[in-house]
Amino acid sequence: MKKLLLATALAGLASTAFAQDVVRLGTEGAYPPYNFINDAGEVAGFEREFGDELCKRAGLTCEWTTNEWDSIIPNLQSGNYDVIIAGMSITDEREEVIDFSQGYLPPASSAYLALSADVDLKSGPVSAQTSTIQAAFVAANGMTVVEFATPEETVAAVKNGEAVAVLADKDYLAPIAAESNGELVLLAQEESIGGGVGLGLRDSDDELRGKFDAAIKSMKCDGTLDAMITKPEYFGPEAKTWGEAGKEGC
Repeated sequence: MKKLLLATALAGLASTAFAQDVVRLGTEGAYPPYNFINDAGEVAGFEREFGDELCKRAGLTCEWTTNEWDSIIPNLQSGNYDVIIAGMSITDEREEVIDFSQGYLPPASSAYLALSADVDLKSGPVSAQTSTIQAAFVAANGMTVVEFATPEETVAAVKNGEAVAVLADKDYLAPIAAESNGELVLLAQEESIGGGVGLGLRDSDDELRGKFDAAIKSMKCDGTLDAMITKPEYFGPEAKTWGEAGKEGC
């Protein structure tokens, strides 16, 4: 769904993660409903429930940690955690430096959020989170991009006039629009970017990836994954799901 993050591959990767006593899951903790920190200070959201179920099915003991988005790939490579589970879209650029599991969320729409529905997207900067697929899309499509480190800052830029709109995953922006009492609106124009969302892993961790791929496939086959995606507290009944295509090979 979101995010184009390029990083330089680092030498001296950690040993195969699955052989460790605990597999460490790294997320951003700032992108609801994918992931966020709840009132108890714990990682929550769709990816928390999904990740816990994956680890259960894979027979792995897992623990959660958070990391800022702009360094999430370098810190995977340097061994600070073993898996990225943070709404990360599968892209060719990222696959040059890390490996991905099979997708666990289908490609979804990116949307624009602005102060008015008739805004001209070329009349000023469009904000996006740093190193995301949305930032790359804006820059490549005749608009001026202004990048911010966190998703909250991209929305704030629209409110304070630094940007005419923000481009991000629709699943992230829709609740913000709904809660703004009309201050912010989603534009009718949407973009289809990225190849779905997967777990990010080090290239050396083939066996760990295989365990997670098998667990993801089992959730697709028995319908658990689609049921989780469409929960009202996550993406809702209108969300894109895997459907029958996800059950191929079951």
